Amino acid sequence: MNRMKLFSGSLLFTMIIAGCGSVKDSASGLNYQLEPIPDTGEVLAEGSVPMGDSKEFEEVKLDLDICPGPFKPTWESIEQNYPGTPEWLNDAKFGIWVHFGPQSAGESGDWYARKMYVQGTPAYENHLKNYGHPSKVGYKEVLKSWNPSKYDPKALVELYKDAGARFLIIQAVHHDQFDMWNSKYQPWNSVNIGPKRDFIKEWEKAARKAGVRFGLTFHHEYSWWWWQTAFQSDKEGELKGVPYDGNLTLKDGEGTWWEGLDPRYLYGVNLREYETVADAANSRWSPPKAGIFSRHLKFAEWYSKWWALRMMDAVDKYNPDFIYTDGTDQQPFSGSGTGTGYKCDAMQRVMADFYNKTLSRRGKVDVFSIVKFRKKTNGTVNTCETSIPGGIKNDQAWIAETPVGDWFYASNFTYSSSAVVRYMLEEVARNGAFGLCISLRPDGSLDEECVKMLKEVGEWMKINGDGIYGSTAWKVLGEGKDGKLNVMPGGRIDKWQADHKYYNTDFRFTVGKDGSLYVWCMTVPSEGDELNVTSLGKNSKLLDKEIKSVELLGGKGKLEWEQGEDGLKIVYPGSDKIHSVAGFKVEFK
Repeated sequence: MNRMKLFSGSLLFTMIIAGCGSVKDSASGLNYQLEPIPDTGEVLAEGSVPMGDSKEFEEVKLDLDICPGPFKPTWESIEQNYPGTPEWLNDAKFGIWVHFGPQSAGESGDWYARKMYVQGTPAYENHLKNYGHPSKVGYKEVLKSWNPSKYDPKALVELYKDAGARFLIIQAVHHDQFDMWNSKYQPWNSVNIGPKRDFIKEWEKAARKAGVRFGLTFHHEYSWWWWQTAFQSDKEGELKGVPYDGNLTLKDGEGTWWEGLDPRYLYGVNLREYETVADAANSRWSPPKAGIFSRHLKFAEWYSKWWALRMMDAVDKYNPDFIYTDGTDQQPFSGSGTGTGYKCDAMQRVMADFYNKTLSRRGKVDVFSIVKFRKKTNGTVNTCETSIPGGIKNDQAWIAETPVGDWFYASNFTYSSSAVVRYMLEEVARNGAFGLCISLRPDGSLDEECVKMLKEVGEWMKINGDGIYGSTAWKVLGEGKDGKLNVMPGGRIDKWQADHKYYNTDFRFTVGKDGSLYVWCMTVPSEGDELNVTSLGKNSKLLDKEIKSVELLGGKGKLEWEQGEDGLKIVYPGSDKIHSVAGFKVEFK
């Protein structure tokens, strides 16, 4: 799209810069004064209130100003004005997911903060052992004591860059509502409580110095129903019926360490009166029934503004290369899926503000917004979480994301560089970028085996990076024995993935930025093994040119190969430098 058509003349461009500059350059950042949490009245009996009909509920247009510019807070305006997904994402291709926060303190994997309030779960048992009963020592005490003294973003950026990563996905706030920056709108943040550090500022500084792109992730939209476990109590035992600390009030904090900190800004308000909310809170991951929290409309409007303002505050302070929102529906606050409870245009406002602000700062919009599970929309990028698509996925820009072990730290993870490389190739061959989550220990350090794994991945990327960075999918993603693809299991990278067997007949393909075809044998053959890539035979309907040369990436000397009628035959020469996957560069006449 011709950007000059969007901004008719230098006068408009100057006005855009001036309009946003007043926000960006002011001493206080964003100047919006959010009112206090509205009173929500008495709590009714659990499950006694039906959800309002989200289909009949008209989407609320929030009274929330955004940075001026061509982007208005509608999907139509965003699609019309967005210049397209920046090329740098495909060029970067491989990134590290920094999914880290105080929930790591539980050493219980993902969702510790929620599960510690569910009697009988490993997280609950770990909390009892390490902290105490959640009616007396709750998650807020975890925040107070958490201090990742070995957490060093500068050193981590250097390690991740050496591993081949060219972008970072950095968690700004998870479902636990704890902001990892000097948050203007959330007093429960890492500068006020616990570490007393602005982690996002540290990451921004380190990433910019290293020349690595970074984005910020926000998972706090559905925290209002996610946190409902904090309002229950033990169902059996000595403390049966004693309320957990989510039921505490601002007044209860008088004379304590958290005096002046309203627990509602952490745990939210009790919404268990709505049908399915209590059951969903105790489920593995399911959201409540689609609908509207119809008795809490004033609170819902406040909550959605609060959600948006915190994202706008982080954008204002740290100027990220992309933003990321978690969820399972077409947008946050959709009235359905994880967006159940309310319907409003908060997402559109955040995105329009982000793009206008970026335009004012950089003179162009070279950023994007991840809205998970949203249909193809110019202005958004999608993700593929812990799964491998069935085929090549060209419908929209996307990032495959999966953790090694789990999204938060736990013991006994399997660290396998071969599994990481092969998982990445499964995604890249399908036209995706790849974001690998490396979960840090509670103190901010990495397991020694994890560091070793990352160094090995870096060694592989140094040899094979030309077939990854800037690459796209080929005509087919790969081949296998008897025409059947042998695909690594999706999910989190663990022992199951590390033990998955590939053979000399398993190949994946990518097209490098240089136009060459890259052929990936998903294992390392033995010296003297003969490989046959059937997709590259003279009789293959996939080719319109004969092969000119074949090179083993990381190999030395002349490679023995021949393009026959039924395939490209390669005699593998062996190499001490090659591990996990053997890559070949193929050029055509």
